[in-house]
Amino acid sequence: MLFDFCTFDICLHLLSYKHFTKIFPANLWYPLKITGHNKLHYADKCIEITESALVFTNPMIPYKWERISEKQTGYFCIFTEPFFNHFDNVKDYPVFQFTDASIIPLAPHEVPEYNELFLRMFTEIQSDYIYKYDLLRNILMEVVHAAQKRQPITGRLYPGSNASERLALSFYELLERQFPIELTYQSIKLNSPSAFAGQLNIHVNHLNKALKEITGKTTSQLINERLLQEARILLRSTNWTIAEIAWSLGFEEPNHFSGFFKSNANITAKSFRQLEID
Repeated sequence: MLFDFCTFDICLHLLSYKHFTKIFPANLWYPLKITGHNKLHYADKCIEITESALVFTNPMIPYKWERISEKQTGYFCIFTEPFFNHFDNVKDYPVFQFTDASIIPLAPHEVPEYNELFLRMFTEIQSDYIYKYDLLRNILMEVVHAAQKRQPITGRLYPGSNASERLALSFYELLERQFPIELTYQSIKLNSPSAFAGQLNIHVNHLNKALKEITGKTTSQLINERLLQEARILLRSTNWTIAEIAWSLGFEEPNHFSGFFKSNANITAKSFRQLEID
C-alpha cells in the first residue's frame, strides 16, 4: 500500500521546480490544491491560475506545470488507479477526465475547507492507524465530491434508453481507447467514419445521424478534433519526426498528415512545433 497513495506539502516538494511535467511514475493520478500564480499547459490549452484552485490530473494526458510566482502554498496527493477503484472506476469521475471540470478556481472563503481536507490526509498518512488507508480513501472522495459539486458537469455522455446516446457512447469509447499514443510503433486503426461504423457493425450514415443528434457534430468532425488534439500533444511533448507522428495517427503518408494539420490548425505542423520551442 505504500506506493498506492501519498500526500505532500507543495512548499517542500515542488518549489524547486520552475517547470515540471511528470516528477512521479506515469501511472499516478494527482488531486492538487494550490494557492499562487501558475499556468497549466495540457493538450492544446493553457489555463492560468492567478490565486487558489483545485486541479485534478490523470496519467493519460501529458501536461506541463509552469510556476509564475515565487510564493506558493498548498498540498497535493498521488494515488494509483487500484487504490481509488475500491469505490468505482476513477476514469468515470468528471474531474479526472482533464476537461474544464478538472480545474476549479477557489474564492478566498472556500480555501480553508479544502486546506482542511488535504491537511487531514497529510496528517493521517503519517499515523500508525491500522485502517488509515480506508480513511484516506474516504477523505479523498470528500475532495472529489466537494469539487464536483462546485460546478455543473456538461457534455458528458451517460448510458441511457436513447439508442443514439448508447451509440454515441460506444463511438467515444472506441475513439478514446486508442489514446494516448506513447510509443512510435503505436498506430491507431480507427481514423475514419467508415472504420468506426464497421467496428460498430452499422451503416456510416446511421452513425453520423446519431452523433449529429447527440453532439451537434459529424463523425468526421469528432474524429478530426481528437486527431488534431493528439497531434498537438505529440508535436509539443515528443521529439518524434513528422513522419513518425503521421504514422502513429494512421496517416499512410506524411504529406497527408501535413495537409490535415494545416487545414485544421491554420498552421503547419513544423511551425506549430517551432512556436512551442520558442
